[in-house]
Amino acid sequence: MFWIVFSTAALAATWTAAGLAALSAARTARTPQGAIGWVVFLLAAPLLALPAYLIFGHHRFKGYWKARRAAEQAVIAKRNYTSSQTEAPAAKGINTAPFEMIAGLKVCRGNGMKLLVNGEETFNSIFEAIENAQDYILVQYYILRDDGLGRQFHSRLIAAAQRGVTVWFVTDSVGSRKLSRDFKQTLEEAGVNMIDPAVQRGPWHRLRINFRNHRKTVVIDGRTGFTGGLNVGDEYMGLNPHFGPWRDTHVRLNGPIVQQLQLSFAEDWHWRTQEPVLDLLNWEPEPSPQDLPALIASTGPGDTTGNGSMLFFSAITAAQHRIWLASPYFVPDQDVFAALKHAGLRGVDVRLLLPETVDHYLPWLASFAFFDELRDAGVRILRYQGGFMHQKCFVADDTIAGIGTANLDNRSFRLNFETMALFFDERPAAEIAEMLAKDFQNARDLTEGLVQQKLRVRLLAPAARLLAPVL
Repeated sequence: MFWIVFSTAALAATWTAAGLAALSAARTARTPQGAIGWVVFLLAAPLLALPAYLIFGHHRFKGYWKARRAAEQAVIAKRNYTSSQTEAPAAKGINTAPFEMIAGLKVCRGNGMKLLVNGEETFNSIFEAIENAQDYILVQYYILRDDGLGRQFHSRLIAAAQRGVTVWFVTDSVGSRKLSRDFKQTLEEAGVNMIDPAVQRGPWHRLRINFRNHRKTVVIDGRTGFTGGLNVGDEYMGLNPHFGPWRDTHVRLNGPIVQQLQLSFAEDWHWRTQEPVLDLLNWEPEPSPQDLPALIASTGPGDTTGNGSMLFFSAITAAQHRIWLASPYFVPDQDVFAALKHAGLRGVDVRLLLPETVDHYLPWLASFAFFDELRDAGVRILRYQGGFMHQKCFVADDTIAGIGTANLDNRSFRLNFETMALFFDERPAAEIAEMLAKDFQNARDLTEGLVQQKLRVRLLAPAARLLAPVL
């Protein structure tokens, strides 16, 4: 009798908890699709769904807005100064207003950029910049490993700190969870300023998978900046035998866009520590002779309008004859999915470059549930064959281009902190288009429909798509 009563009470408690979680999901989910997905999952399979909801179900960052707005009071003057001093005239035939609203900044002139198309180019350039630093270095990475490349990075930061350069260093506690205590301790002993995940504000806990800081940022003296797809680890140098050659893209930045990039870093640092780092940085821009109009768009879970999604939506809908995109993952929301289909129906040359190699299985699987509709609308799906492709970039027509950290998935759109460098000029657009055209030569057109895929893909892809709001 006791076990019957106990079992009945446990069952009732489970269903009650699932019901409460379903109400919470319906109230706080950032999209209707996410709300429906969680409600159905929680009520249909509460024993599986409740643990998943505790890990993945944080749709709103409790207390985030209040604290973030307080942090922004400390940087708003710098934001206004950066925008007013470097604002670019209206770009030829481009409506930059959506991008500026998303970024909260104005497109600025006087910028320079250099594409870095693999690990060797990227880290040679970053290491050179670190070795030439005179005043300070800002470092922010989602993944930083204690391996060969990570130790090279580590030794250069220590050397910079020992010669009197101020170093601010932050990683994500999930992405860099394997970083050893000795690795961090030696940085601290050298005088590097670090954020301890055990005491920082925000989504530090490793069980909180949402709200990760996915940015990859290096800023040197307020003069040179880097962002893009490459984290710090041997696999990004093509040294992982499973992935083989690693195809990725980073960008080196000069000009006032660097002030915008470091503004994003300063906001993150201030939000987490309340330390007054702003007054210690260089806010006087140094124009580049390339004189490119450009903008840094930093998006995250505090955005009320889903700015990550809106950034890609704006680029796709702006395209009149071409929109080419590269991403390692493709699990879009309905807005971006519809925009891609509509662009194809309008006769725009829409190409989506994705890796053939599997990195994370569920997102890879879910993507197959989207391909048939896109192909029917005229979108080309290209699967990269030359190793694992991890770059995040796009080019729209001949005048808009973007490189950064955001993937074409809901996690980047709404759940992670991301950075995209945007350019509004024929020169970077042509350079990125040429780069992607070479990548297309190492890719194959996906012409097989879902019914022609392997049995496990046919059966599981539609189910995996149901998890799209958290993938």
